[in-house]
Amino acid sequence: MASRCILSTGNVMTAGAQVIRKPTLEKSNTELVNSLRENFKEASSTLPLSTNPNIAATSNPETRLAPEEWTKLGSDGVLYVPTESGEPHGLAEDREEYDVTVKLFYLPGVPSSSRCRHTEEAVRLVCKELGISSIDLLIVSFPNISFDAEDEDISSEEDVSEWVRTYRTLEGLHSAKKISKIGLAEFGATRLSQLLPQTNVKPSVDQINVRDCCVVPKPLILYAKERGIELLTHNDCTDILPVDTLRQLVVDEFGLFRADAKLVPQWVVKYTAVIRSRGVVENKGRVN
Repeated sequence: MASRCILSTGNVMTAGAQVIRKPTLEKSNTELVNSLRENFKEASSTLPLSTNPNIAATSNPETRLAPEEWTKLGSDGVLYVPTESGEPHGLAEDREEYDVTVKLFYLPGVPSSSRCRHTEEAVRLVCKELGISSIDLLIVSFPNISFDAEDEDISSEEDVSEWVRTYRTLEGLHSAKKISKIGLAEFGATRLSQLLPQTNVKPSVDQINVRDCCVVPKPLILYAKERGIELLTHNDCTDILPVDTLRQLVVDEFGLFRADAKLVPQWVVKYTAVIRSRGVVENKGRVN
């Protein structure tokens, strides 16, 4: 059994109707699981895809290929689900026509010492999927952090030290021209003031979830403006890939692992490729 596994949604903009019809306000973890499910169905089905958009690929185990026929154990010891295509899907137009944004979720319970490897792996996989050499914006989301509307949450020295160590990896990717801009998620003015003095490349973006507070606190607005940080909002879930949800998908539904297999999701990355001139999302997907 492979010790590591990479699951991919493929491009959800060209996926089955069940994914595309999902409402835009759907929780991000539900969208992730539904997208994975539809991609797995398509890859594993023994039946041709229906031309009727209201009929998705079958989930009946009797009409599915065996797992080894639609997954691949790579030379690196990683199980790819589904099998990687021979050629990257790529972008339809020239690279300079796109803004490519990537958000990387570091998941709870995973040692912070693994984040350097996970970050480099995530960027490599997205670049390979899109057939590009670099991305425009990489936003990182640390585990167990939620946006504090009161902005009074002073983080421990240990937490800040872990952020700085991870941020060094982002700066390294920036120096290597793999990413053009760095972004953070859920950082209020207090957290930013703890991190920024220890950075060499300042973050360009701070992405926050204002679902619980409705407005952006004035101290954060002023702090970000003084330092040229763009504030963006999002509605991503904090727990984007719960273990029980993952187990139900890969064990109960698709039989990729034994029932007693220990599953520990490490990270999730989502990416979008937007055509600048038209503001159209051409490619969107997730890898984990």
